[in-house]
Amino acid sequence: QVRLVESGGDSVQTGGSLRLSCVISGYTRAGFCAAWFRQAPGKEREGVAVIFTGTMTTHYDDSVKGRFTISTDDAKNTHYLQMNSLKPEDTAMYYCAVGPGCPVGTPSSLTEMWYNTWGQGTQVTVSS
Repeated sequence: QVRLVESGGDSVQTGGSLRLSCVISGYTRAGFCAAWFRQAPGKEREGVAVIFTGTMTTHYDDSVKGRFTISTDDAKNTHYLQMNSLKPEDTAMYYCAVGPGCPVGTPSSLTEMWYNTWGQGTQVTVSS
């Protein structure tokens, strides 16, 4: 059984940084898509970053490009979201997700349809 556990969420001030972690257990595929989504109160969940672990190809939503970095450490079965220059509009519950494949490097890779396993979420709050 595949299980994802996120951590690293916290409350920070505008301009601060956080690193979210997602530990993956039970996933045996050599290459897969690992992504971070977020959902703010009253809004739909949206994808922010994705990495295909086979080629390390990444894609970011325009709202986080240049500020967030997604990465993966196969030895630790963990992927990360480094978030810098945080803004109040980044406040949301952040979820990691994995799926066997996605249109790597395209905006479509940030849609939920490609992901079949989700974590429980970790809260990020950015105050002004």
